[in-house]
Amino acid sequence: MQRLAELIERSSYCVILSGAGISTFSGIPDFRGSNGLYTKYDPDRIFDIEYFHKDPSYFYTHAKELIYDLDTKVPNLIHHTLSLLEKKGYIKAVITQNIDLLHQRAGSVNVIEVHGSPENHRCLSCKYNYSYEHICEMLKKVPVPFCTECGGLIKPDIVFFGEMLDQDAFTRAVDSSSQADLFIVIGSSLVVQPAATLPLYSLKAGGRLVIINNMPTPLDKYAYLKYEELGSIFNYLSDHFKER
Repeated sequence: MQRLAELIERSSYCVILSGAGISTFSGIPDFRGSNGLYTKYDPDRIFDIEYFHKDPSYFYTHAKELIYDLDTKVPNLIHHTLSLLEKKGYIKAVITQNIDLLHQRAGSVNVIEVHGSPENHRCLSCKYNYSYEHICEMLKKVPVPFCTECGGLIKPDIVFFGEMLDQDAFTRAVDSSSQADLFIVIGSSLVVQPAATLPLYSLKAGGRLVIINNMPTPLDKYAYLKYEELGSIFNYLSDHFKER
């Protein structure tokens, strides 16, 4: 753990890639873990854009514990430690695959959401925008929100399977990764493309890769350091950098 702290201190451009594994500490299930969402729900339906058009109730019903009850979730030690490291100048960017808004709630500023954000929803017909809070209120009354302007189906601005990533966000992620002399993957299995390629941009530029994840990843063999226990790592980092 001391080796990791020293790497962070010596880094001139440290970038984080966070996945669903960090949010399990806030009570939000991950996707592929032993108790993950994909053990309960069909991944070919819950985040598939074609199935969403056919039966949007499947998404809105089963995404409640992941997205639409965030008022009951709070940032955890990992989110707060990353925010602290950004404030102290050690972290330059947090690239996240998560759609739970917890990095921002913990105080992180330069957050790049490569899979979009539920902060905004829009009607697929007339493009009218709705806030996250508005949709949460609607879902207390109806199983699927429809546009109050035209009656069209409303979808969150998150990336479903079958949709293109937001190119601006992904370009920013690639630029930050390419500059990173230290790239730290936290709580990601690195199997969802193209986000899983981001560490390679750092490696190609001569950066060092650190992976903190409780499951193997396809890039483990390239890791300069590899850890499995997120909790103990961030307890150490939190205590270490609070004193700096």
